[in-house]
Amino acid sequence: MVSMGSQRLPTEAAAAMALAVAIVFLVSTAAPLASAASVEHTFIVNQTRMTRLCKETLVTVVNGQLPGPTIEVTEGDSVTVHVVNRSPYNVTIHWHGVKQFQNCWADGVPMITQCPITPNKNFTYQFDVIGQEGTLWWHAHVPGLRATLHGAFIIRPRHRAKSYPFPKPYKEIPVIIGDWWEKDLAEMAMNMTRSIFTSYASASTVNGLVGDLFNCSGVPKEGYVLDVEPGKTYLLRIINAGLFSEFYLKIAGHKFTVVAADANYVSPFTTDVIAITPGETIDALLLADASPGRYYMGAVPNQAPLPDTQTPEYATRGMVHYKVSQSASSDTTTVSLSQGVGGGGYRGQSEDAPVVPMMPDIHDTITSYYFHSNLTSLRQKGHLPVQQEVNEHLFIVLGLGTICKHGHQSCKRGNSTEDMLVATMNNVSYQHPEATTTPLLEAHYYHTGCNTTTEELPKRPPRFYNFTDEALIPFGPKEMRLEPTYKATLVRRFKHGDVVEIVFQSTGILQGDSNPMHLHGHDMMVLAQGIGNYDPLKDVAKYNLVNPPAKNTVVAPNLGWVAIRFVANNPGVWFMHCHYEFHLSMGMAAVFIVEDGPTMDTSLPPPPVNFPTCSHDISLMPKEFHLQTEKSET
Repeated sequence: MVSMGSQRLPTEAAAAMALAVAIVFLVSTAAPLASAASVEHTFIVNQTRMTRLCKETLVTVVNGQLPGPTIEVTEGDSVTVHVVNRSPYNVTIHWHGVKQFQNCWADGVPMITQCPITPNKNFTYQFDVIGQEGTLWWHAHVPGLRATLHGAFIIRPRHRAKSYPFPKPYKEIPVIIGDWWEKDLAEMAMNMTRSIFTSYASASTVNGLVGDLFNCSGVPKEGYVLDVEPGKTYLLRIINAGLFSEFYLKIAGHKFTVVAADANYVSPFTTDVIAITPGETIDALLLADASPGRYYMGAVPNQAPLPDTQTPEYATRGMVHYKVSQSASSDTTTVSLSQGVGGGGYRGQSEDAPVVPMMPDIHDTITSYYFHSNLTSLRQKGHLPVQQEVNEHLFIVLGLGTICKHGHQSCKRGNSTEDMLVATMNNVSYQHPEATTTPLLEAHYYHTGCNTTTEELPKRPPRFYNFTDEALIPFGPKEMRLEPTYKATLVRRFKHGDVVEIVFQSTGILQGDSNPMHLHGHDMMVLAQGIGNYDPLKDVAKYNLVNPPAKNTVVAPNLGWVAIRFVANNPGVWFMHCHYEFHLSMGMAAVFIVEDGPTMDTSLPPPPVNFPTCSHDISLMPKEFHLQTEKSET
């Protein structure tokens, strides 16, 4: 369900909702079209009951909506969001991809940048949106809850749609791909930290709806419908809010023109399939140029093939419907949309049935590799050149490992009852700071002991081996030698202005997954990617130093690597992590600290006056008390 959108009006605009009040104030100050405004929202986080798959489920949402409210701003605007926590959980909101320049305090990561917002407490986020245009999103940054606490964050150009570097679209449509969970999300997240993997999503969704591939009652479930007019162009603002899966998106009988990724314009290219991993956003133009009729919008997750562990994965679909009285032509062909491992799917039952796209196989990971290889920056006026001189080189190996339970120094490895599975970066698993301590940002700002509670992220792995050897995926003596690791609060410090180059290398240790790596507070230039082991002697020659795409979330491919470069010019304490929920919960993360520069304009200002303080009971897991809930039938 798309929220009641904000309006840019010279006076206040208010929208009353059943569970909450969302307020948008827009104050115009100078010349029309170019003036900044103040955009204000109230987010009420609480629990409500929603019905999907013939079952009523208690979910945690903002303002009773799934997805949550869309925040719409113009570049240059100031944003104020009042978060009122009426849920039983501690909550923070992360503004994914918003750079928060000189405002790390508003980044919304518990115990990294702030203390959590505890139940029955409030906190106000305030930040400016400067120098960015396109599609971003917001989500909870606590274990599991971003599956239901999320929404679109849309930044329009200061000079409106006429300044888009592509034809002005007729309409702009958020398309959020996500999961539907019948299991308790907080319990699922807690279990993953204990090496218990028994909870999976029950369905996939498009804009919160499961779609007609699911028919638990014998009647296909309601799906998202995009009404289009023949000949019109639509800008789809596509977001992957799922916890575990990269998705392929197709619309039968249509092609996309990709124009932006992660709120950065790209050189337009045409494709019939979009690959989008958790955390990513893709902007794509859709021209309604097919014969009038109905066309399925299919979304299929991918996962690494055997010998990788196979988990339940679900396709979903919405509909593109032409708003004309004419039915689909009689010679239209329908082809299957596979669902889950092993195929299956649906075919049209009559000539009037919707057209169904042929989707990539669920084990097809190379399509993602080629899609992301097609992204290059659009070289506009003011395009920033790639920094040629690099100050810091990091080679970060991403994989799994094990630690001994109960703090033991030694234990039996290889799927034993004595060890516990964790995710690692350079063979160290990230340990979240204790909830009773000061957040790392405050400790850094006030120089109160951040160094004593953290460990430096190594620049390279402790040993080199064939990282992408598929023989390492199953349990066995070969991978057991590489399993042992340990946990620490990993930090890497950079001087202000450092040019940092990182190669993220995916591995085959106990899994062959890709890794969507997200860096807060900065965009990364994607220089190159490859399949197999990174070889500096030959792969540096592949670097795109002319027009690499700028991303906040980059994909290290399945059994492959990606090379990025960024400028550490935003002072603060920034989280860097894999955006798969299981990898993040298991420890595939680190903290990047960017030191102050030499001037006030390059230094982090003090925290805002309303900054939350930590209590002695701020666990990120659920509180043991009952909140009254309301029912919402969808």
